[in-house]
Amino acid sequence: MPRIDYVAPPDEGFAPLYMDDALVVVCKPEGLLSVPGRGDDRLDCLIARVQQHVPDALIVHRLDMATSGLMVLARGESVHRQLSKQFQDRLIDKRYEAVLSGLLPDEEGMVDLPLITDWPNRPLQKVCAETGKPSQTRYWVLRRDNEKCQTRVSLEPVTGRSHQLRVHMLALGYPIIGDPFYGHAESQAGAPRLLLHAAQLGLTHPQTGARMSWHNAAPF
Repeated sequence: MPRIDYVAPPDEGFAPLYMDDALVVVCKPEGLLSVPGRGDDRLDCLIARVQQHVPDALIVHRLDMATSGLMVLARGESVHRQLSKQFQDRLIDKRYEAVLSGLLPDEEGMVDLPLITDWPNRPLQKVCAETGKPSQTRYWVLRRDNEKCQTRVSLEPVTGRSHQLRVHMLALGYPIIGDPFYGHAESQAGAPRLLLHAAQLGLTHPQTGARMSWHNAAPF
């Protein structure tokens, strides 16, 4: 697969949604890498920008470059270990909002299809019953636009595989609009970006034990 040109969005300044001695919660803009990529032209990324203001911030999880939305960063190694374990044990609440091409018939459901890297075409992923890793995504219809033939959905990744939401929606036959990797021509037409946003995030504070959650409305 050809290398996609990377042009990081403008840095509009440091504006965390939440910050204390343990956590930093930010909204990653669409088009920004979570961590540095290969090459000097891919050094500008979310963690680099945050560390300019919070030097002890560490990446705990990632969002695809094309996906916008909520990310939590740990302050220091101890908090990083605790948050990483919450992700590993599936104790983090995550909800995404997406707009799909087509009218999804079911009001809600679960996609349970194993995923694996499509090595000849990496970074693409694919469904593979023989070698894929277990992958589950819950979905709920928020509303349908019959005129545009689109469906807005809420997505909950039970597992956290690379490109999971994108591949699972494609497997249903309703790719996410604006997806340059997995969308067909109709789903990409006129879309300025991938219509996928990490809208909700919930976790247990590693120091206080309090359950905390944040919401960030989809910008589309």
